Amino acid sequence: MAGIRSAALPSPRRPDLPACGGGEGRHGDRTRLWYENVLGWPTVPGVPPRLVVGVRFDVLDVPAEAGGAALERLGGAARGFPVALQGDRMRLLIAAGGADELPGLLEWLEWGGLGLDLRALGEGRLMDAPAPWTAGAGPGLPRGRPDAGRPGEEGLCGRDSPQGAAVWLRPPEPGREAEASLPTLSAMGTRSPRGVGDGPPDLVRLVNTVATQIHRVRLRRSGAGAAVHGVGQPLAFS
Repeated sequence: MAGIRSAALPSPRRPDLPACGGGEGRHGDRTRLWYENVLGWPTVPGVPPRLVVGVRFDVLDVPAEAGGAALERLGGAARGFPVALQGDRMRLLIAAGGADELPGLLEWLEWGGLGLDLRALGEGRLMDAPAPWTAGAGPGLPRGRPDAGRPGEEGLCGRDSPQGAAVWLRPPEPGREAEASLPTLSAMGTRSPRGVGDGPPDLVRLVNTVATQIHRVRLRRSGAGAAVHGVGQPLAFS
């Protein structure tokens, strides 16, 4: 996707899913069953089906360009938690309850009052459910082809996801407790199967990194606009 720098996210493991066929209704049913049966995440039927936020996870919703830059800045820690993309927005999954912490964190980190394009989705909100078989997409995909996947992989349902559909940049991993991979407030460092301090970034670091990149993108765009219109430029004399 244009404008998103590579965050060097590893290719996720591809889940085992039933064969395709049967149109939008069955496609949505398979998606819902995967989330409910494999991850235990509550869903809401529809086209597309949606995930219930605030029960097993909350979401940071950020501009995709700034989100991609933040993941690059976080380096190896970016591999530790699920990240989805939809259009020009990136959704970073965090521990349930994290959305309530965002306003206070922004104030404490001195980002409050700047009107950053950073939203938190918590209890009572919904998120479009990315089809699990589109996993493998990542930063650098061309706009309008979020389901391109890795070279040589068609995905279970082929490359037929509708334009603008939500896709996983890094999906939640089956076979483990999803909450263990989600950024949360922690005074002791986050934990992964490899040990303490080797998991995802804590929520403070994640919010500060994302906010910094959103602010940088805004300043860069403001500077480019000023240059185009000659604002603040010295007069040229012949």
